Amino acid sequence: MEAWLEVWWFAYIILPVLIFLARIVDVSLGTIRILFVARGVQTLAALLGFFEVFIWLVVISSIMNNLSSPFYYIFYAAGFAAGNYVGIAIERHLYVGKVALQVITRSKADELLDYFREQRLGITAVDAEGATGPVKILYSIINRRDLKSIIEKVKEFNPKAFYSIEDVKTVSEGTFPQSSRRRSAKRGQPLKFFPLRKGK
Repeated sequence: MEAWLEVWWFAYIILPVLIFLARIVDVSLGTIRILFVARGVQTLAALLGFFEVFIWLVVISSIMNNLSSPFYYIFYAAGFAAGNYVGIAIERHLYVGKVALQVITRSKADELLDYFREQRLGITAVDAEGATGPVKILYSIINRRDLKSIIEKVKEFNPKAFYSIEDVKTVSEGTFPQSSRRRSAKRGQPLKFFPLRKGK
């Protein structure tokens, strides 16, 4: 009786959970790796690719050999779906790479331009004609880690401005402020890919 309970426990609880968790880790790494490839972050993409394949060969393949019931297929598919969700959620908090920010506003953008210049951020301003009249187009390539604070300034100085954000794979030349990661490296502090949150 005890042996049967141990087999039941493993077959219907332990193994499905292992399938679900292993698939989440595997797919999450794959999702983040693809996003890093698209941004041109070669080193991190290669590192994630190594662990992704390692998990597949060692963990997933071993578990797949024990799939003897359609019951496990549900957990396998659920892990795949959850892995995509988790991977994208993690990627949103990874401040790696650069983005192109385009702001279109019908009001004056002098304060916003001054802010960019004070922060030593490259900015290009162009006068253009929109559907309802003259507009100002601002275009800048910025570090992803600075995006949140810059968007807050856009909303502060030009609340009704339209803006769009696109990933940038490579850049040539340009004006960028010295990143906090480089400053930390020069001081001998560890590099950080996630922003620090101050306690309340």
